[in-house]
Amino acid sequence: MLIRKIAQSIKNTKKSILLLGPRQTGKSTLLRSMEPDLIINLADEEVYLSFVSNPAELRLRISSLKSKSNNPLLIMIDEVQRIPSLLNTVQAIIDETSIPPKFLLSGSSARKLKRGNSNLLPGRVINFSLGPIISSEMDYQLDTNLALSFGTLPGIITEANQSEAKQVLKSYSSSYLKEEIQAEALTKDIQGFSRFLKAVTSWGSELIDYTKISSQAMISRQSVSRYFDILEDTMVYHRLPAFSKSTRVKLIQHPKLYAFDIGVYNGMLGNFKASVDRIGALFETLIISQLKTSLEAGLTEYRLSFYLTAQGAEVDFILEKDNEVFAIEVKSASEINKVKITGFNSFSSFYGKPIHKYVFYNGKVSKNIDDILIRPWQEGFKEIGI
Repeated sequence: MLIRKIAQSIKNTKKSILLLGPRQTGKSTLLRSMEPDLIINLADEEVYLSFVSNPAELRLRISSLKSKSNNPLLIMIDEVQRIPSLLNTVQAIIDETSIPPKFLLSGSSARKLKRGNSNLLPGRVINFSLGPIISSEMDYQLDTNLALSFGTLPGIITEANQSEAKQVLKSYSSSYLKEEIQAEALTKDIQGFSRFLKAVTSWGSELIDYTKISSQAMISRQSVSRYFDILEDTMVYHRLPAFSKSTRVKLIQHPKLYAFDIGVYNGMLGNFKASVDRIGALFETLIISQLKTSLEAGLTEYRLSFYLTAQGAEVDFILEKDNEVFAIEVKSASEINKVKITGFNSFSSFYGKPIHKYVFYNGKVSKNIDDILIRPWQEGFKEIGI
């Protein structure tokens, strides 16, 4: 089994935890590996109905357990978003018990929890986020070419049969619509959301135009905004904001859009070829997915954005962490001999403080061009500590 970077942090914390992440990122596998004393899988309809029909079910099941040692009981509740009110019982048990169990909660929809009037147990539960497999979990030896086609979901990266991998990824969007959106009643207009999802998939890594997406999906602009919130709350897509010196002043208004995993993105499009016309956008999506997931797995305080001026000066990603700023350009080429410096110079002047300038590319040789550090992307990740 692949060892996830976040696993040790979850084991070390004495508090209960809530592990959120998109479907098929390995949340259940990770929590089961910690050998809980009790596993409650709310994805199982029989188990779900038992808990829905009896609010005391959790207390009754815990009362029958005895700790194997002096350590607190480990109680795993999978797909907790299916019964958001269950968190109220969890809170009561934590507050009322002298040596409370350590709850291992997992879910794929923060939206459902919020809509269920759950407060996510502030002060009692530590929130963690799990995404696809990241480079550091593969000792910075991730197969880039395979990742550009099939992404890095745990069940995909270990699948030797590419035909099987393709079928799983192609079915992700339909499973997502059926199991996440329809089953959890996140919207009543499933057909409108389906058209929206199809429109959004063709919009990957570009500046979002809400009006055009509204027209393309044949839904209202208000619905577009609401559906974007659903995508983010279920962690399937995320919007990358434009850089600003403060939260109030942005260079441009429109964010960019990225899928959480490139394999899922390709599966939704039904195209797994990293062809010349696609590889630039695919490589950019891979890097932002790896950046975001790596930073969250490392429990790092960070801010990610992009820089773009009206005159066209651009830097793909701006990473702010540990009181340092990294300006990162992404190039899918396998050779880099010169670098366009317009974006770097513009951002450096705008920011007004020292920055680290990087180019992450799909090659094998590290080099410096003046103060710009050219790095194979996984070497770059290792160098900046993610």
